[in-house]
Amino acid sequence: MLDFFTIFSKGGIVLWCFQGTSQLFTPAVNSLIKTVILQERTGNNTFTHEALQLKYKLDNEFELVFVVAYQKILQLSYIDKFLTDIQMEFRNKYKDCLTDGLACGTFNFKGSFDEILRFNEEESRAIAKSQKKMKTFDESVKSKKTVSSMIENKKEEKKPAKGKENKPVKEQVVKETVKKTEQTTAVLGEMDELTIQKNREKMFAKMSGKKPVKTASASPKAETPKKKGKQATKWEMGGTNKDAVALDYSSLNGSGDATINGSMEEKHGTPSAEEQQWVGQMKGGLRDLDEEESEDEEEEEKGVQETVKSGKSKKGSGMFSMFKNLVGSKTLTKEDLQPALEKMKEHIIGKNVAADISAKLCDSVAAKLEGKVLGTFSTTANTVKQTLQDSCVHILEPKRRIDILRDAMECKQKGRPYVVTFCGVNGVGKSTNLAKICFWLIENGFRVLIAACDTFRAGAVEQLRTHTRKLNALHPPDKNGQHMVQLYEKGYGKDAAGIAMEAINFARDCHIDVVLVDTAGRMQDNEPLMRALSKLIKVNQPDLVLFVGEALVGNEAVDQLTKFNQALADHSNMTNPRLIDGIVLTKFDTIDDKVGAAISMTYTTGQPIVFVGTGQTYTDLRNLNVKAVVNALLK
Repeated sequence: MLDFFTIFSKGGIVLWCFQGTSQLFTPAVNSLIKTVILQERTGNNTFTHEALQLKYKLDNEFELVFVVAYQKILQLSYIDKFLTDIQMEFRNKYKDCLTDGLACGTFNFKGSFDEILRFNEEESRAIAKSQKKMKTFDESVKSKKTVSSMIENKKEEKKPAKGKENKPVKEQVVKETVKKTEQTTAVLGEMDELTIQKNREKMFAKMSGKKPVKTASASPKAETPKKKGKQATKWEMGGTNKDAVALDYSSLNGSGDATINGSMEEKHGTPSAEEQQWVGQMKGGLRDLDEEESEDEEEEEKGVQETVKSGKSKKGSGMFSMFKNLVGSKTLTKEDLQPALEKMKEHIIGKNVAADISAKLCDSVAAKLEGKVLGTFSTTANTVKQTLQDSCVHILEPKRRIDILRDAMECKQKGRPYVVTFCGVNGVGKSTNLAKICFWLIENGFRVLIAACDTFRAGAVEQLRTHTRKLNALHPPDKNGQHMVQLYEKGYGKDAAGIAMEAINFARDCHIDVVLVDTAGRMQDNEPLMRALSKLIKVNQPDLVLFVGEALVGNEAVDQLTKFNQALADHSNMTNPRLIDGIVLTKFDTIDDKVGAAISMTYTTGQPIVFVGTGQTYTDLRNLNVKAVVNALLK
């Protein structure tokens, strides 16, 4: 029933292989290695590739991988036990060969493999047969019942139950009612005659329409001042009709053609001295995030060094101190690691990693450490910490090259614009970070066209107009010989896919280098809007689709990215649909060391974080510093 089984080392050397059919299994195994083992996703030992189901088991002591493949429609319950039996048999039989590092071809494992497979299949059949065996009528409970026991006398059953159950309840209700009445009477009795007289006067005055006469004994009360009505707020800067007229840009460019903000008025477009200093700072590649060294890590490393020198155990600091309770020079088991993994899971969840992602990450670390033999007691904490760091680095490092400057230059040489589409939920900063990326492209000599495809949100087009004026003011046409930024907009209520197509054609005709497509924010559960986004991407086929997400989210990041990708795949009606190519992580300056959203987003899609927004100015755009993020996560 098994189609394929192989044993290979983590270095890529095949030690033994079994193939039951003529089907080619190389693509399935290569996909398993590429998407699971190399990307630190080994927490779940099941992998599906087309019609095949693959299960694998890692042997960390000898750096081996055991892989079995069978048809997905089959339900084989013995596979996990079979993999464990094969692993133990292969280790015990060829332990000396694996230790000495002999070459492949010396492992004659066919007999042992067939014997273990036959034993597990027979055991599985016996268990299934015993579970499916039906009871006879004599063995059933129904056969032991008599006719008289199945006759119900409803009257006899109900009468005693009613008398026994309801009588105490009625007595209890009566007692509670009497008690409440007595309490009410006692409260009324405590009221003095003066209070009763005042209440009577108020009642008579209300009935006759006269004001009640104040008694001399009544204590005088100060008259409460009347509350003032709600007044309009007066702002220090503006608030007049003249300012409202000056700020109304809705009448500009009503024709819907591409906007070129050539004339710069002083009150709208003249940059300040501080803004003038931005020019020239963003040439070339972006800078990485600034790395802040963790003082706790340095103290922990010093403690480990002192432990090695003295030969005595010393209590460490930080979340990894509990790993020092593990005994050195032994093979780690899952039971040994379970308490430490639970502590690690709580720690990274506190750093804003999604709960399910943190569980998968801990399972991956456990799979890598299970079966490892540690050399000395003092290196246990460092080994575990290094394993977690390696996993996080593998997740955050890009799996493919994304060089926007190089790709834009290649498209320019081919005579077509380089198109980037921005998508995401509401309020994450799509338009703001689009303007930052636009400024970076202008700094590197590219002409940019912004396509205003957010035709839903009020003020979206005006926001892009403001950015366009400001960017043109920083790079004026008299210095560059032409407008570096242009805005293509058609107003509100139009088809976004059509506006994007017209903007791309306009950029091609005018020899503009890059087109940045701004889309409306939408929730991942809004099917009509997700269908419209899928249509925009399918019709225009942009070179890069960037998902804009904020670093403040936790579990929501996984749901957003999963449903955005799923919607793009479902509504495209294509064999190979366009999905999200990269991530723009915004508001990174507001999270301190809660950097878990970067792990959650990258783990969910497998796509890299291309840009990181770190502030409010055009120069606050960075590359992701993987080392700094991992250090902040483990701090």
